[in-house]
Amino acid sequence: MKANRWALTGASVVTPAGVTENGRVTVEGTRIAAVGPQDGQPEPGSTDLTGHWIVPGFVDMHNHGGGGASFSSGTAEDVLTGVRTHRRHGTTTTLASTVTGDLDVLARQAGLLAELVEQGDLAGIHFEGPFISPCRKGAHSEGLLRDPDPADVAKLVDACRGTARMVTLATELPGGLDSVRLLADRGVIAAVGHTDATYQQTRDALDAGASVATHLFNAMPGLGHRAPGPIAALLEDERVTVELINDGTHLHPAVLELAFARAGADRVAFITDAMDAAGFGDGRYRLGPLDVEVADGVARLADGTIAGSTLTLDTALRRAVTVDRIPVQDAVRALSANPARLLGIDDRVGSITAGKDADLVVLDEAWTVAGVLRKGEWIVQPQLV
Repeated sequence: MKANRWALTGASVVTPAGVTENGRVTVEGTRIAAVGPQDGQPEPGSTDLTGHWIVPGFVDMHNHGGGGASFSSGTAEDVLTGVRTHRRHGTTTTLASTVTGDLDVLARQAGLLAELVEQGDLAGIHFEGPFISPCRKGAHSEGLLRDPDPADVAKLVDACRGTARMVTLATELPGGLDSVRLLADRGVIAAVGHTDATYQQTRDALDAGASVATHLFNAMPGLGHRAPGPIAALLEDERVTVELINDGTHLHPAVLELAFARAGADRVAFITDAMDAAGFGDGRYRLGPLDVEVADGVARLADGTIAGSTLTLDTALRRAVTVDRIPVQDAVRALSANPARLLGIDDRVGSITAGKDADLVVLDEAWTVAGVLRKGEWIVQPQLV
């Protein structure tokens, strides 16, 4: 049976080559069939999106949950609630991030998350903790932290049944460099984060195979003029992709500009680091074993420590283009193409290219989500006048 073929026309379409004004994106079944300018009259069945933008579906490589539910709760229902919440905000591909916990508990969580990866609901698993520094623990339970012994790291990776994609480590801790090498050998991304490393220790980790900066600037020493620390090493190394939380709380706009200027648009990945409250609202929540209070959209522990975010990636994009004045092509790259490439799934997602999954986000003139398409099916149907 021939797949249904239809088109979105008239919008400004952001592609790897730039912005196509009055563009057309043709969808056939679950895939993008063609992309280009709208020539002549739209064919029957087309949806006219004049005055809108079409961008690729967002890829979030660091996300702990949303919609009032956590990816670490241990239930598939909660995980899917979080995934669906972020899909409504344009994130069509999600990596599930855990929080620090007992190794056996994390292994059990990994087993459940692996099933959802195998079903196509998730793109993989990211362990944030327990192999992080107590000096830079952020909203992680200090009593559950441990050094990154390669045997323990391997235990968690094995529990994922081939679906582990990333592990955040304080690579300066005992076993850190050996764990980085183990992860690199297994094709799992080693990310430097929640770290108290020096500049040289960070360079050693990168030479061992680490390739990501977990939420750069946050949960690590600040940039010093005599002791530059991890930030300088991570920004200067062309092998590193830097995660940025663009919610207006985690980073000052000047710092965001610094990261883009030094790393370049090809090495930035916008993430949410979202916890349960994303897309849900203020109130009291749990992040692993810790109590979190969310007020005015900011999540904090009782001592004032920021505890993840309530961000969704549509907000990160809107801030990028309206507040930070980042060119839309660069902002979109940070939301889609860069994380997709890093995760090794850019043959399927991450850009509006013929042959890839029909994962698209429709935005209005105010950069608000007007429609979300995933694998050719509307998650959010555009309501056009």
